[in-house]
Amino acid sequence: MIAAIASLTALGVSFGLILGLAARHFKVEGNPLVAELEALLPGSQCGQCGYPGCTGAAQALADGAAPVTLCPPGGRAVVVALAARLGVEADLSGVADAVPSIAEVREELCIGCTRCYKVCPTDAILGAAKHVHAVFKEACTACGSCVEVCPTEAILLRPVPPTLQSWGWRKPGSVPQPVVLGEEMLAA
Repeated sequence: MIAAIASLTALGVSFGLILGLAARHFKVEGNPLVAELEALLPGSQCGQCGYPGCTGAAQALADGAAPVTLCPPGGRAVVVALAARLGVEADLSGVADAVPSIAEVREELCIGCTRCYKVCPTDAILGAAKHVHAVFKEACTACGSCVEVCPTEAILLRPVPPTLQSWGWRKPGSVPQPVVLGEEMLAA
């Protein structure tokens, strides 16, 4: 019995060393530009750009196969950062300035059809058939997939209310933007 344990341990250690050495020897270096571009993207993995995630979008940007305006959730800030990193000019006329948003379910309109639950790329929606759904705010990326498929328009994308961690001073001379708090519109 001890001989069997010792021999299996020796085989496991030797195969582990061989695999470790092979991994170091045959390591393939990736493109460092792809990692930098992926860090600039929001990381929501929503697929709105037409690629299967931010890694695919970053690879397409690095290859020159995609425009720098490909990320709708990123808004103007991401387009400007991508254009600066790639050294290209960006046409900002067709880019909406995205504000951080989050999906919200209006319970009085939700019929529990589960369409939103099925299309959410981050599993941020909790619910079951014929029950009211809810959104995990920490997991929601505001991709808008759930809003498009909701038959009763019970899901809305609302701006994230400012917290102590996200609040900041407005630029001098800027017009205050309305902040949505429940059903009331208050000036910021």
